[in-house]
Amino acid sequence: MTANEKARAKAEQAVGKIARAVGRATGNTKLVAKGAAAEAMGKARGNKESLKETGRR
Repeated sequence: MTANEKARAKAEQAVGKIARAVGRATGNTKLVAKGAAAEAMGKARGNKESLKETGRR
């Protein structure tokens, strides 16, 4: 996994977690959903890069 893609995946996960927490605290269901989506995208990106790295070995 390239360092850039790894950092991007972790950043998306962090942004998603923060957005979900803020959404829950304020009662904003749209923000909770957007946070969940961002977190899922970060996890998917991380899994994709891990799979690519495994294929290179």
